[in-house]
Order: sequence, then C-alpha cells, then structure tokens
Amino acid sequence: MQIILRALDTVNDEMGPDDKFEVSPTTALFGADAALDSLSLVSVIVDVEGDVSSAIGRAISLTDDRAMSRAVSPFTDVQALTDYIVELLAEAP
Repeated sequence: MQIILRALDTVNDEMGPDDKFEVSPTTALFGADAALDSLSLVSVIVDVEGDVSSAIGRAISLTDDRAMSRAVSPFTDVQALTDYIVELLAEAP
C-alpha cells in the first residue's frame, strides 16, 4: 500500500492548491468519485508498476485483460488496488 500512497503523493505534489486531494487507503482512483483524472491515474499506475517490479525483481502488469474484466475494478480505490497487487504476487511463481 505504501508504494501506491507514495505514487499518489507524487501526483498530488504536482497539482495546484485547488486540485489537491486527501491521500489515504480509501482514496478513490477511478469512477465518479475519483480524486484523479485519467492522465493522473495512468501516471500512478506506471509508477506503481515500476516500484513493485523493482521491489520483487520482475515485471508486473496492472492493466491486463483480467484487471479490466473484473466486476469490481482494482482501480476503485487504494485498498482495492493493494488487494489486486497482493493477489497477483501470490499467484507468481
């Protein structure tokens, strides 16, 4: 979760004072209540993929068909994305 929160802090630091949002495990990433626009979400995903990949020593993709076809998006909020990453890592050889 810390990797995701750091990525959100980075995006938040680049925003103007009126556009800043609260960074927490419940921060909405995608959908009507999202704190991010689509470009910012892409930036967070790229940062998280890179940091997770560096931490585990192999590439990880968060935007594959499996993620996109779920009934509940892994990009709903920080906790959902954390859970999805943990699930992917648990399946890794």
